[in-house]
Amino acid sequence: MSEYILELKDVNFKYENAPTVEEPALKNINLKVKKGEFIGVIGSNNSGKSTLCALCNGLIPKALDGEFSGQVLVDGQDIKDVSTAKMSQKVGLVLPDPEAQLSQLTVYDELTFGPSNLELPREKIFEEADRVMKLIRLENFKERSPFSLSGGEQQRVAIASVLAMNPEILVLDEPTSNLDPLSTQEIFEIICKLNREMNMTVILVEHEVELMAQYVDRFVVMDNGRIVLDGSPKEVFSHREVFEQIKMFIPTVTSLAGEIDEEYRKWGNYEYPITLEEMIKIIDSRKE
Repeated sequence: MSEYILELKDVNFKYENAPTVEEPALKNINLKVKKGEFIGVIGSNNSGKSTLCALCNGLIPKALDGEFSGQVLVDGQDIKDVSTAKMSQKVGLVLPDPEAQLSQLTVYDELTFGPSNLELPREKIFEEADRVMKLIRLENFKERSPFSLSGGEQQRVAIASVLAMNPEILVLDEPTSNLDPLSTQEIFEIICKLNREMNMTVILVEHEVELMAQYVDRFVVMDNGRIVLDGSPKEVFSHREVFEQIKMFIPTVTSLAGEIDEEYRKWGNYEYPITLEEMIKIIDSRKE
């Protein structure tokens, strides 16, 4: 059995109605993800991040028309050989706009809707809904309409509805794009809890790079449909020239350390910090 829960091998994809015929959305993508990893996917607009998400749960090539080549394996199975219903139990996808995933009259109905379509026993459906409601702290919203909730609350419901399907991999495509800073922090903490306490594999697409750097094990950086960097946060952000080339910001403290690179290395440091806490520790150590 493979040690990787998700593998993308030489994947290429071009949308059927792409405005630029000669430009595929994904080009020669190779990616291996281990069970329990927390991966952050970043890149400029139109770099292929959302297409990568659609690939992970089988929307590509089954639901979105286009030219596809390569192979995607989820838990050792080729997605082409797995039904959409079965794939939803393997990979859960959360979209940027939570309202696009909500359709039921109450929050509890949302959590039971997906499992009901899998024709699971009623006891199992309610058991999963109750478990997820407690996990995401939605008990007070059980009988509320999801459309009466705030953006952050709706996103929690959207995540919970996906978790009720009990997937092994959670893929989130910019889940905080329309949220305020407080709601964004809350969503990040929920995602981190799922990863750390439940060993759920997480693939997160986001623009909140500095916040992501505090949580993820690994960054995948995309540009123009390709993976241009793949490694730990420290490894990835050490390539300042790549981020400059693709016009993306890196964490402020990392950028600062890079600006004073020669002096910084005199301090005996050979890896740039990625969080403010790390920089403070380095500065404090200089005072001792």
